[in-house]
Amino acid sequence: MTYTTHSESGTEALGAEFAKTLPAGAVVALYGDLGCGKTAFVRGMARGMGIDCVVNSPTFTIVNEYLGGEMPLFHFDMYRLGGADELYDIGWEDYLGRGGVCAVEWSENVPGAFEGDEIAVRFEKTGENDRTITIEGGPLTC
Repeated sequence: MTYTTHSESGTEALGAEFAKTLPAGAVVALYGDLGCGKTAFVRGMARGMGIDCVVNSPTFTIVNEYLGGEMPLFHFDMYRLGGADELYDIGWEDYLGRGGVCAVEWSENVPGAFEGDEIAVRFEKTGENDRTITIEGGPLTC
């Protein structure tokens, strides 16, 4: 499915609706250039999952854990990783086993890390505030 948003709040709203359809254990692989809306989408995901907290990109911490909603949200940023091996070094498999949702920014930096069951969300900046967001894979429609 392909969607168009015209503002950061629109991208967040799409993320919130999308998150309401996610089962525990879902892996959401986010792809797109810097500033294209990945973190805004994850902020919306958190809201859609009933998590009420500040959501920031985990660029330097690699992963942020957001608890307190219907299930945990684990927000990864792979920008600084050199490959899938480094993802496993930080405990990726442990996060998968915790029954939450894993949202992974810069998934293009860890090719081969996912088992093919992930939901790919691709962002394209098409104007100053406009984004085209394509959601592929998984058992979802939103």
